[in-house]
Amino acid sequence: MKAEAPSESHPEKLRIYFWPNLLTAGNLFCGFLALTKIVEAEPGSASYVPSIHGALFLILLATIFDLLDGRVARMAGKESPFGQEFDSLADIISFGAAPAFLVHRIVLADMWPDHPQVGWLIASVYLICGAFRLARFNCMARSERSSGKEFQGFPIPAAAGLVASLTLLLLWVEEQGFPESRWRFLLPILLMFLSAMMVSEVKYPSFKSLDFRARRSFTKMLAIVLVIAIFVILWEKVLPIAAPAIFSTYLVYGFIRPWLPKRTRQGIEEEVVDDEDGEEDRQEGDSV
Repeated sequence: MKAEAPSESHPEKLRIYFWPNLLTAGNLFCGFLALTKIVEAEPGSASYVPSIHGALFLILLATIFDLLDGRVARMAGKESPFGQEFDSLADIISFGAAPAFLVHRIVLADMWPDHPQVGWLIASVYLICGAFRLARFNCMARSERSSGKEFQGFPIPAAAGLVASLTLLLLWVEEQGFPESRWRFLLPILLMFLSAMMVSEVKYPSFKSLDFRARRSFTKMLAIVLVIAIFVILWEKVLPIAAPAIFSTYLVYGFIRPWLPKRTRQGIEEEVVDDEDGEEDRQEGDSV
């Protein structure tokens, strides 16, 4: 018997799934804490650099929560319109307001002391472009044009991760002299560039086709475990270098992606089945 479509008198029940939305709440919580740390960062005080450090780690932690919530929802088959909207609201705080406020606090507030509105404008342009990017993504996700395998424009979590990780690298290079460092003036330039990239037509892979439940060879699994172990042990030294490298590589990949051979692109963006597994599957298929 064919199910009846939801009507005005019997609207479809709102589905709110626990684990994906809990991870999204973690993303939002990290964004709020990052904002409080930025507010506490008083230039010239002893707590200035530790507060900025704390804000940067919280923004990067929010990117991990954002990566996991969608992955958990897809693996469990628990995707819902509510989760999508909640995720966007969390993203605008953690990856829009927090990075914009961060760059304004540590750079823009001092650049034009006689014209502070210029600093406000630069930071607000990033926030507005991020909100535009999220709204466009939600609209395209509901349309039949969206395949789900790629993003149009640079994703806002990656943009925030690049701003936070590059700031972390600058702090790592010259922690004591960071408040007077000239390198920090790169951040407003990066902020404006990322604002344009978020609303651009450049396409980036979503990596949603990667299946982490798929079988992998022992060598691959051993390599993954070793990399994770090294990162956990040496994270204080590895993170300031590895994080900017990862986000920068993803940013550049969008430009070179159209010029790569299709086979190379599929090998990077999609799950590659091992030859042995493929041979086994073919043999099983032949024996049926």
